[in-house]
Amino acid sequence: MTEHPAVDPKTLRVSDAEREHVVGLLQKAIGQGLITLDEFTSRTDIALAAKTRGELNTVLVDLPGLVHREANSPRRQEPLELRSTMSTLRRTGRWVVPRTVVVRNRMGSTSLDFTDARIEHPEVQLELDVTGGSVELLLPPKATVDADDVAVNAGSIKDRVGPGDEVGQPHFTVSGSIRAGSLKIRRPTYVRIGALVIRFPWKISWDRD
Repeated sequence: MTEHPAVDPKTLRVSDAEREHVVGLLQKAIGQGLITLDEFTSRTDIALAAKTRGELNTVLVDLPGLVHREANSPRRQEPLELRSTMSTLRRTGRWVVPRTVVVRNRMGSTSLDFTDARIEHPEVQLELDVTGGSVELLLPPKATVDADDVAVNAGSIKDRVGPGDEVGQPHFTVSGSIRAGSLKIRRPTYVRIGALVIRFPWKISWDRD
């Protein structure tokens, strides 16, 4: 009987589902204050580019209690909770958006840019708990939003997107409460000068097509 050499688990290839699972763990880590936003961004880039389990686990080795063990681990669907207390919190770039995002803001500023984010669900639920703070949502060009379930007390909502004639994708449903605070919802605007594309809020890119 021929014996086959043992396979080192670290050399096993990983799937997209495993990469997304680890990114979910990193989201949990930033919510617990274990890593900074810059660390989250750099570790997410490593996780999404990882080919083996060993490469994937490097972004978790120094995070207590956050371990990726199973090759076929299901993707976590836990809500992402973002907290801002008298401070500024921003999410931008290629961050992974779960089905539910909870924003707790106490006299702070929260800015969520979804334009380059990875959104794999047709609908994203945003739950707001805002007191004396501001929340700004920058949505992708084809996205729609329904903010009718937000209760406002001595605050304001400026929705420049709305539900549209037909529900687009992704569709954002916003609920919760705003007390003496504000919510602004908008899409970016673009100006093209030849191959140069300028986005407002400020971002410059090149159209290579």
